[in-house]
Amino acid sequence: MYVLHIANKNYSSWSLRPWVLLSELAIPFQEQLLPFGEGSNWAAFRAFSPTGRVPCLRDGDTVVWDSMAIAEYLAERHPGVWPADAAARAWARCATAEMHCGFAALRQHCSMNCGIRVRLHDMPAALQADIARIDELWSEGLARFGGPFLAGNAFTAVDAFYAPVAFRIQTYGLAMSPQAAAYVTRLLGLPSMRDWLTAALGETWRDLAHEEEARHAGTWLEDLRHG
Repeated sequence: MYVLHIANKNYSSWSLRPWVLLSELAIPFQEQLLPFGEGSNWAAFRAFSPTGRVPCLRDGDTVVWDSMAIAEYLAERHPGVWPADAAARAWARCATAEMHCGFAALRQHCSMNCGIRVRLHDMPAALQADIARIDELWSEGLARFGGPFLAGNAFTAVDAFYAPVAFRIQTYGLAMSPQAAAYVTRLLGLPSMRDWLTAALGETWRDLAHEEEARHAGTWLEDLRHG
């Protein structure tokens, strides 16, 4: 069975991507969660990940230590990771790669913190541009391939890679077009996303770096976490 190493569900957007992909496609796996610690996590995470980062997938003696590589590794072994239609598959791979390496302003100003609600202090131009591009991309995929998911009627890797954005939109109250907002609601309503959020709200760990990022971003309106 696959073993997926992840970090705190409240904060770790990269961990969410393969976790939700495996969960939605009903691919069996064992979760190993190691929370972020004070200061550097590199040494602790190096026990299972060559880069000292999460996520990291282990399949027997095979180690896959990048979220995109994990998606491709799974695609070689399981149907449904990418769309069957060639045009949809090409678009999905491009959109996934754009998420994997882009949207720096969104990451900087709206770090993932599932359990809080924040009103941003301001909306820098770079953040506005990232949100507009995501809205454009989502609207294109939904219109071109018919929905209800980005590349057609089934959840695939491209949806998994944008799943953390749905949590960010919820946390920071980011305005989206009606079609993009409906897609956010759809993602947040998935069983795996609800399970992830429930676990995130129940976590008692607090990582000061992530907490400070969220406090710097805006005014906290609500903290829904139970710990």
